[in-house]
Amino acid sequence: MIVKQTQEGWQIIYHRAHALLASQLGGQWKRSESPPRIFESMAAIGHHDDLEREWEGDHLTKAGAPMDFMLDTIDDDDLEKSLDRMRTHVKNSLYRGRWVALLTSMHMSRLNEPQRGSSKEMDEFLDEQIANQQRWIESLGITKDQAAESYAFMQWCDRLSLILCQGKVPADQRALEISKGPDGVRYDLIEQADGCITVVPWPFQDDRFTVNVDALMVNQLQFKDNDELIEAMQTAPVESLEWTFVKTS
Repeated sequence: MIVKQTQEGWQIIYHRAHALLASQLGGQWKRSESPPRIFESMAAIGHHDDLEREWEGDHLTKAGAPMDFMLDTIDDDDLEKSLDRMRTHVKNSLYRGRWVALLTSMHMSRLNEPQRGSSKEMDEFLDEQIANQQRWIESLGITKDQAAESYAFMQWCDRLSLILCQGKVPADQRALEISKGPDGVRYDLIEQADGCITVVPWPFQDDRFTVNVDALMVNQLQFKDNDELIEAMQTAPVESLEWTFVKTS
């Protein structure tokens, strides 16, 4: 989950809600320049964080605060369990098709490749994903470059959604790099004086649109255990966060 402290407690955005925001952003991409198999890619974007289940497991810091995903690392004691969950996530994505499974597997690789060499089990998992990707690329009849282009699109949408959800849009009309898009072009985000957001260069179909995400407003700073946190999240008031994107001349 994505956690941000407020005056009263915490603003919490579920990872699946963040993924839905990412798919909203991807759905605005210019039609004539969309990457291959856009609808299947959109399905992968919308479901790439289905692994996250904030109503299950341990989501508290040692101080009893809700744990932001940036602080949530894989514990060596739970490595086998974590790897099994990731394998199941990739396997379940096949219900939506090989294209979705391919992009999901590529996402698992990107997130975990920095851990290569940390353990035999992790290396085996990463090698499995490489083999999976090669098999699906061949069976789909596409090239590695086409797969990389579609994953770059997924990563771009994911990154822009995270910037919004984490409240990291810079003030004073300063530019912030999102990432390179599927076309290899660098894109920057800028908040205008009126609060609207623009992206340079403009990659979207419409000149103006609004996206949103649900955020939980939890009015409690500390929790004695995960059950108390889960109850607070399930009963917290929900606020709709909105961002309007506008093309500038």
